[in-house]
Amino acid sequence: MSEHLEPEASHERPGGNSAWLQASRLAFLGLYAVTLLAALAWAASNVRQIDPQNRAVVLRLGALERIQNAGLLTAWPQPFEQVVLLPSADRVIERHVETLLRSPAAVQADRTASFATPMSDALAGSGFLLTGDAGVVQLDVTVYYKVTDPYAYVLQTDHVLPALDRLVNRSAVALTAARDLDTILVARPEMVSADSKAAERRERLRGDLVQGINKRLADLTASGVGIGIEVARVDVQSSLPAAAVSAFNAVLTATQQAEQAVANARTDAERLTQSATQQADRTLQVAHAQASERLAKAQTDTATVASLAESIRDKSDPGLLLRLYREHVPKILGQAGSVTTVDPHDDSRLIIQGAEQ
Repeated sequence: MSEHLEPEASHERPGGNSAWLQASRLAFLGLYAVTLLAALAWAASNVRQIDPQNRAVVLRLGALERIQNAGLLTAWPQPFEQVVLLPSADRVIERHVETLLRSPAAVQADRTASFATPMSDALAGSGFLLTGDAGVVQLDVTVYYKVTDPYAYVLQTDHVLPALDRLVNRSAVALTAARDLDTILVARPEMVSADSKAAERRERLRGDLVQGINKRLADLTASGVGIGIEVARVDVQSSLPAAAVSAFNAVLTATQQAEQAVANARTDAERLTQSATQQADRTLQVAHAQASERLAKAQTDTATVASLAESIRDKSDPGLLLRLYREHVPKILGQAGSVTTVDPHDDSRLIIQGAEQ
């Protein structure tokens, strides 16, 4: 029985070994194919298309090899050569400088601050700049820059934006310290003035800020630590603190109310003046009329006496006095109760004052 089974067992062993060999061979072929594909992918990892809005900096073992503009780029795979994509030379990049704005803690403190619990000096001054006339202003600056030195930009990649923010802050501090508040506020785009010099001052403010930032970038380049960028232009929007805006609005409202009150007072004064003038004219006209009437009556009353005086002076009418006497004496005698006549030539009857008749 054992002799019959022995040849059968020896017959199954070669077949099992062949199955394992086939499986091992297939696994090796698969691993070889995967390795070959990975090697091909690794070899072609730095073969790519550069878009027109970008350019590539090729670093060979950390050293600058070349700069590739738009087109097909062929480079050795890493770690032999490293490809870094950068914006093209004419592409403008936007950067909003938030470090000039008030911090969230300061904004929150503005809402909760009061006379009983004032905020700290650090929070109170956050986001505000001093002007040359001791004013306070806030600048919201957006910077537009270009990459001018790709190699320096690649070396300082992690420090470009923080350095740019600090340079903008420093230039903004110097800019506001050299100008008064009114000159800085013309940078507000919502301000529309008929004065052509307002736009000129606004552009001069922006131009001076761009010039100050680029000067500091040039100083960094001259010292060997340049960041490889240049500012093309800036957008500046200036504003006042909320408390100052409220105070200005209150002053403006009070000024408008005072001007309105003055205008109403002037209107009332003008109306009273016109009424007084009319009353004075009316009184003067009445006085003139009454004076004319009195003068006419006086002239009428004295016409006889004046005529008598003139006739006596000129001796033009000697009988006028006798006629007047005859004309007025009957009226006078007609009003008397009794008349006593005295003969001037007979002194037998005299009228003595105080004597009884």
